[in-house]
Amino acid sequence: MTISFDKAFGIHQYTIGVRSQRAEVLAGNIANADTPGYKAQDLDFSSALSQAQGLQSGTTELMRTNNQHLAGASAMSGTLKYRVPLQADTGDGNTVDLQQERSAFLENGLEYQTSLEFLNSKINGLLKALKGDQV
Repeated sequence: MTISFDKAFGIHQYTIGVRSQRAEVLAGNIANADTPGYKAQDLDFSSALSQAQGLQSGTTELMRTNNQHLAGASAMSGTLKYRVPLQADTGDGNTVDLQQERSAFLENGLEYQTSLEFLNSKINGLLKALKGDQV
C-alpha cells in the first residue's frame, strides 16, 4: 500500500511555500514604506496556491538580450498585484500603508505557523503508523 502525500497532507503542503513568498512581498512593502514612488504589492493567494499545486502554468519566461544568456522563468509574476491604497496620496507617490502591511504580515505569519503545526501533526501520525506505536 502506498502513501499519497497529497491525500495525507492536503493543501497545507502547498500553502507553506506560498505563505513564505507572501511574507517576502509584505516585508518588501514594509522596507520601502518611505521610498518615494514605491507601489505596495501583494500576492494573489488563491492564484499562487493554484500555481503551487500545478493547476496553472503561471511561469513567465524572462527576456534574454543575448542568445548566450541562460533561460529563466518567474513563478510569481502572474500572482503579484499592486495593492489599492486605502489612504489618499501623500504627495510622494508611495502607496504603502504601514499599519495595513504590518497587519497583513502578522496574519500571514499566523497562517504559516498554523499550516506548519498541521503538517507536523500529520507527519507525527504517519510516523506512529509506520512504527506501529499504540495510540
